[in-house]
Amino acid sequence: MPQLTDEAVTDEVLTDDRERPGTWMTPQAYGASRAALWTGAVVLVTDGDGRILVQSVDYRTDRLLPGGAVDTGEAPSAAAAREMSEELGIEGRYPRGLAVDWIPADTPCFPPEMRFPGEILHVYDGGTWSPERIDAIRLPAQEVTGIDFAEPADLPALMDPGDARRALSALRARINGGGAALLEDGRPTAPTALDRLGVLRTRRSPHHGTWHAGPVPEPLPVRDHTGWLFAPDGRVLLLIARATGAAHLPPPTAAATSGAAPLGYRYDAPGAHPRTAARLTALPPGPDPAHARLLATPEQVRELSDWGPAGHDELASLHTARARLGLPAPTRTPLTELPDQGIRW
Repeated sequence: MPQLTDEAVTDEVLTDDRERPGTWMTPQAYGASRAALWTGAVVLVTDGDGRILVQSVDYRTDRLLPGGAVDTGEAPSAAAAREMSEELGIEGRYPRGLAVDWIPADTPCFPPEMRFPGEILHVYDGGTWSPERIDAIRLPAQEVTGIDFAEPADLPALMDPGDARRALSALRARINGGGAALLEDGRPTAPTALDRLGVLRTRRSPHHGTWHAGPVPEPLPVRDHTGWLFAPDGRVLLLIARATGAAHLPPPTAAATSGAAPLGYRYDAPGAHPRTAARLTALPPGPDPAHARLLATPEQVRELSDWGPAGHDELASLHTARARLGLPAPTRTPLTELPDQGIRW
């Protein structure tokens, strides 16, 4: 049998390759055809008031979420943990993803000489940090020059536009509870009700008054009477202002209810802000041009609000009222927008 030289074998293989039908490619050609992208990982952390941790760095004028580049051969979650240790001195693991964003190569903030190829950036959930954990932050000698906790609506003024969109989308995904969001340049490919309504795009109204269970005492003036109105699954009615994205509890008269009773009231200098707890029996029909009507867990309502330290006390009173009404404790599920034609329970 004749022996083929290495050169002849190579020629034969190339000839076979060229003659193969269909879309077959050599490994070299296939590898060259694939897009090359950077990979990054950042962590979204909030404080007890729902503000987002952003850091100042010595190489940019805008703020950033903590995090950075994924090293060669490194898993994105491992990069997130490493960056948090290097930048903030906080050890931890961040296994829960909030968003994965595709950042296009023509993003304006990258100079041409950098030859930015585009990036896949993972956003991880850093959770809500206690004052003690925040006090434990230790900044490095260089790179990170400071941290702040920013109101979500202030992010566009503090960050690059794409970074701000990504952070807000990730925060909405965390509150919504429907899993990680897929983003393209910070915009969800499958927007939720929170995304469509632009929730958190304007500053939340602070309600930091003290919480008191029970009815409002006789001498106090009453302002802004609102209701915790429970659906049968334990979620509550929430209004979202279409013009601003602001979240509001409805007035007690917004729907037909049963078992209504005073829950308590917030007190600040102008007066008392009472809350009523009741079971929903029917939601009247008719589109509201000013507000969308959603069902949310009480915890989701709190995360969309700025209630200060007394928010925990109000939730405790609310859970007691829910049990009194014989309703279940709801699990976190995506917020549900209710139909314009109304609904009966």
